[in-house]
Amino acid sequence: MLSTAGCVPLAGYAQLVGASAVPEPLDGVWSLRLDPQLTEHPLRAGDKPVTSVIADSVTATTGTDVSLKGHAQLRRYASIIKGDALHYDVDTDKADAYGQVQLVDDGNVFNGPDAHFYVEANEGTISVPKYRFHLTGGWGSAQRADLIDNERTVVHHGTYSTCQCESDPAWYLKASEFDMDTGNDEGIAHNGVLFFQGVPLLASPWLSFPLSGARRSGFLPPTFSISSTNGVDVALPYYFNLAPNYDLTLTPRIMSKRGEMLTADYRYLQPNDSGSISVAWLPHDEITKTDRYSIALNQTWNIGSGFGAYVNYNRVSDSTVVTDLASGVAFPTGSTTLYQQEAGLTYTNGPWSVLAREQRWQAFTSDSTYNREPQVNVHYARYNVGGFDFGAEADATRFTISSADATQGSRFVFNPYVSYPIERPGWFITPKLAWHFAAYDLTTIGSDAPAGQPKTFDVNVPTFSLDSGMRFERSVRLFGQSYIQTLEPRLFYVYTPYRNQSFAPLFDTATADFGLTELFMPNSFVGNDRVSDASRLTAALTTRFIDPSSGDERARFVLAEQYDFRTPQVTLNPGDAIGTVARTSVIGGASYKLGPGFSAEQAVEYSQANHYLTNAEIGFGWSPASREVLNVAYRYTRANSTLDYQPVNQFIVSEQWPLSHNVVSVARVNYDMSTHRLIAGLLGLQYDADCWSLGVAFEKYTNATSTTSPSTGTRVLMQLQLKGFSQVDNGLLNQFRANVPGYTPATTESEPVSRFSDYP
Repeated sequence: MLSTAGCVPLAGYAQLVGASAVPEPLDGVWSLRLDPQLTEHPLRAGDKPVTSVIADSVTATTGTDVSLKGHAQLRRYASIIKGDALHYDVDTDKADAYGQVQLVDDGNVFNGPDAHFYVEANEGTISVPKYRFHLTGGWGSAQRADLIDNERTVVHHGTYSTCQCESDPAWYLKASEFDMDTGNDEGIAHNGVLFFQGVPLLASPWLSFPLSGARRSGFLPPTFSISSTNGVDVALPYYFNLAPNYDLTLTPRIMSKRGEMLTADYRYLQPNDSGSISVAWLPHDEITKTDRYSIALNQTWNIGSGFGAYVNYNRVSDSTVVTDLASGVAFPTGSTTLYQQEAGLTYTNGPWSVLAREQRWQAFTSDSTYNREPQVNVHYARYNVGGFDFGAEADATRFTISSADATQGSRFVFNPYVSYPIERPGWFITPKLAWHFAAYDLTTIGSDAPAGQPKTFDVNVPTFSLDSGMRFERSVRLFGQSYIQTLEPRLFYVYTPYRNQSFAPLFDTATADFGLTELFMPNSFVGNDRVSDASRLTAALTTRFIDPSSGDERARFVLAEQYDFRTPQVTLNPGDAIGTVARTSVIGGASYKLGPGFSAEQAVEYSQANHYLTNAEIGFGWSPASREVLNVAYRYTRANSTLDYQPVNQFIVSEQWPLSHNVVSVARVNYDMSTHRLIAGLLGLQYDADCWSLGVAFEKYTNATSTTSPSTGTRVLMQLQLKGFSQVDNGLLNQFRANVPGYTPATTESEPVSRFSDYP
């Protein structure tokens, strides 16, 4: 299937671009100029095109006809007729050519034994032609070709292909009739059969395909997969190019284990609004014996004068529909049990930012995510007013949840702040004072609430922080190279007194991650239900090595330590160990580039308060050339409440590497060192030829939910693209990009063409 022996490529010549296409003066300003290529000069109003003839011998009757013999040619503007013999009738404007005839009409070339052509009307016929269309390089042969005008051509009992190998094309389309319309950029095959490597793949009484790279309605590349959950899985999308600013894709799909399914994806874009709707429907799943569906709606509106609106609505029939019925080329590696349903209004004007929204969640577990019914959030921020920065956040929200045994109610939050940044060349210092006020009005109290839980109460917590830093630079020379080295010390102190917040329910709050960014956050929690008490100092030292000629950062090293002067007391849940909020830890990190294409990053976090390793990441990337990528990484995260007390201990390898001139391998492996099992694996091959490409992938995946043990599955997927006929990626290449950082697909760009690209 990959053999190219005996292939004779078609000739093609691209137009010059850039400086090479500019005419070159021969002698002085007013002299003639040498044009390096044929260019088009449209006729001025009232002018008529010149008709010229060339031949070995010419016989003419003045004003009546011309007979040409031997290498005969007749040329007029964009039309050329060649042959061994040619007769031109001046009165009818008809040219009859015989012998080795070549007819060129607006860049399209036809070769045959005889042709009859009305020159000005661009109308005629040619027998047993071989033809080539300049827009796509598409070519073929037929019993007869009728030129209707300068845009439309009808080909009878012919073939069509874009492969450069004329003697044995990898794919071709055979039809009783082709309607080629360059004005509408569309070709239509009647009673067509699509052949690939000599094997018929598709037959249809009507097939539409584009004559250029522009979007056209028609079938997209089919996808094929075999999986342990769905069996044989085949999808054939059809794309409707309804208008330049909206389109629709319908995808019928057959799964041998589940049945027939239909997916519809609609998109639109207007000057002041845009949106998309995606609906999937499986009338009767043979495995679950139920009707299954998913709906995803996203809309945004720009109302004007700073106002906007949006809708984000997602709904599914059951908790596993996304993982069970994901597209054959969407490799599921996880699942969700929460689906957002939200609508809101926004307003932005200068320092003001307002959000009013209604937010609900479709949940299938006892997840503690609350609905906001409704929420109004107001932000105000001013900068450099007499040297001060100040602002505030006000938020009023009513929280509800589907669980009957849960705390529900309303919360009002007001968070003002003021700071005075002092920035000078080489150093800065920023004192800041913030206040957190939260008032609660609870309608129901859950069984897990603390004893004596009041229904109405408020919390007041002040916070003072002081951020400071310096920057030093010097020139150094390492390993024969010159660099600018920086030294950037930074100190950050935060003081927050202890306030008892155990009565405050956890409506939208969780423990913040602990990384380089979180080191300089005053609060150890994310959300408005907890403010951590602290008397904490963070010290960090960063050094960078910068290439002075390009400004490229070649290396960076960071060492930071956070120290609690007193043990914090505010925990996320009452009864949590104090160690869960202790922040006395050390973080070290490094990133560097060693030579062309090689980069590495490492980071580690050690909790001095608890005397254990919290996080560690080590990664290397090597890309010596285009489409050559190798990534190796190790990730460790100690078990915590966010991870459902399950540690992350994974070794990850991914690559894209050429195996031959046209074959590229793509792979990724996620291996869990704790459970000693393969979490996810992907192995794919891509073959890319001049007119077609084939992608094949084998995948093992894991679906995990918060209520069930992880389930695994395997699948084999395939996607064929026929360039110039149907070459829209249906998801396989996007999946390769998601699995392999640095993945680069084969280029599909072609050289620019014009009517003169194949000028004879």
